[in-house]
Amino acid sequence: MKKLLLPLLLFVIFIGNGQTPPPKAGDPQKIEAMKVGFITNKLQLTPEEAKVFWPIYNQYEAEKKAARKSTLGEKEDFKRLDQLTDAEAQKLIENQIAWRSKELDLLKKYVGEFKKVLPVKKVAKLLMVEEQFKKMLIEKAKENPQSQPKPKP
Repeated sequence: MKKLLLPLLLFVIFIGNGQTPPPKAGDPQKIEAMKVGFITNKLQLTPEEAKVFWPIYNQYEAEKKAARKSTLGEKEDFKRLDQLTDAEAQKLIENQIAWRSKELDLLKKYVGEFKKVLPVKKVAKLLMVEEQFKKMLIEKAKENPQSQPKPKP
């Protein structure tokens, strides 16, 4: 579900500002470019910092994605939640808890890595900036509800 939300929200943002063509849901490069620009700007990364930070951050994101995929299973299960048995729903709960635990473990690991290449204040700010990015996307989606795709019947 999260994988679909980010591209949708970015699509809404690009339509809303009218300056850049909207990224296609299948075009993660444009989405990542927007995120890179946002984080780089908010953290005020120097070219030297960016050069060492971004490979580490990209590895962090790749590990999160792999962990999410291996832990959460199929998105279709969430789409048909009302049709699941209690045992299947329980398994979804357990998978969510396992995913959040893995996500926290990765965060702990990578905060240590980030502190090796960035000042600790920028690392602290990174955690807030990631949340700001998500909130900005959600706000843009709320501002432009007409640009969101219509649900299929």
